[in-house]
Amino acid sequence: MPAGMECGAIDVPVDWSRPRGKQVRLELARLRASEPAARVGSVLGVPGGPGSDGIEDLKLAAPHLTELRRRFDLVAYRPRSNVWGKTAAPSCWEPGVALRDPRDRRDYEAVAAAMAKAFAACRADDTTGLFAHLDGLSIARDMEAVRRALGEERLSLMANSYGGVVAAAYIRLFPQRIRAMYLDGVVNQTEGWPMVNLVTRVGSEQALERFGRWCAATPACALHGEDAADVWRRLTRAADREPIPVTSQQFGEGELTGWHLRNFGFVPDPGPDHARWLTLAEWTDRARQGDGSGFADFALGNTRAWATPAILAMSCGDGRGYTGWAQLRQYRRDIREAAPSFPGAAFDQVGCIGWTEPVANPPRPLEVRGLPPMLGAGALEGDFSWTERFIRMVPGSVTVGYDGPGHVLYLSGRKCPIAHATTYLTELRLPAPGTVCPAE
Repeated sequence: MPAGMECGAIDVPVDWSRPRGKQVRLELARLRASEPAARVGSVLGVPGGPGSDGIEDLKLAAPHLTELRRRFDLVAYRPRSNVWGKTAAPSCWEPGVALRDPRDRRDYEAVAAAMAKAFAACRADDTTGLFAHLDGLSIARDMEAVRRALGEERLSLMANSYGGVVAAAYIRLFPQRIRAMYLDGVVNQTEGWPMVNLVTRVGSEQALERFGRWCAATPACALHGEDAADVWRRLTRAADREPIPVTSQQFGEGELTGWHLRNFGFVPDPGPDHARWLTLAEWTDRARQGDGSGFADFALGNTRAWATPAILAMSCGDGRGYTGWAQLRQYRRDIREAAPSFPGAAFDQVGCIGWTEPVANPPRPLEVRGLPPMLGAGALEGDFSWTERFIRMVPGSVTVGYDGPGHVLYLSGRKCPIAHATTYLTELRLPAPGTVCPAE
């Protein structure tokens, strides 16, 4: 734990429409400004996930934020989604279905019915009351309660990844309470989840081409001497026709279709020294020979996780599911054109199609009049497009690019984006449009 970290907690309503009803306790942490005489205010971290722990984020990032901390208290919280993840009933962790790409309307309706049954069982066993109140608007109201507890007139915010959904919700509810907002690798839910996934898959398509070029230039790549990107495409098409049987020590027997490999097998980020791509090439080579064991644990594990009510309840209330078979069919047409190597339904939307509760925070346009200009950051070989689509909604805002792969740069300790974030949050001064940080 960073030296000087203060811990506390606040109680907030499980259902904000019933402020005197059941409460949930949220843990808080604070690192006070190291130069109190020059203190500007508080910076509140908005964690991603959904369900990530903001206090753990602060512990990870604190060594890289010493300059920011000179002028600000750094504040973090464990959101209600994180509390839910630790307290959900055992039945909520039972998958509702063998997650798959619905082949037709009847199969779509079968998946929806199975998930609806699982959601209903989870809600019946939920003693926390949180099941139906994990949406971004509820969490944004929790953040406002944190602001009031801190005694701050306005907050500066640092949001990452799925925290973009919560940041947008806070903008909707409390725009007058925002002093500044730094957004790092955030999704733009306001455009709708099909667009979020189209942007993601376009990035995967570009990464697949980079994987192919890297393998062609790297003798250590198991697919060196071949068109590695084409090998991957042929593998997934073949697995769609004839799934690869696999056995996982943790999850038992299963099958890997091309859809499972595309969603849970390809790795866009090469990792340090391209270690992940070395592994990807080796596993791909083995899989085309009928041995899919390299992919088994991760693919089967995610197939279960993204069909469990405990996981899905953290985002279904934000409208993550397809609205119907027609929307899924349209997405399939769009993805074949935008990212032809990654066709099929988006896995994170399939599980939510049986959501039994009203969608509390549906995707919709964001009112941005009167907001301060914001700063975004994203990896050009990763999450830049996500962030840029959010940032460009707010007039005068700027997104800094990072010339390499990655996701959430300030948690990775990337010095150049952190320096820009520090200048912006401290002085409210943005870098020039088009600024790019070199890879570190």
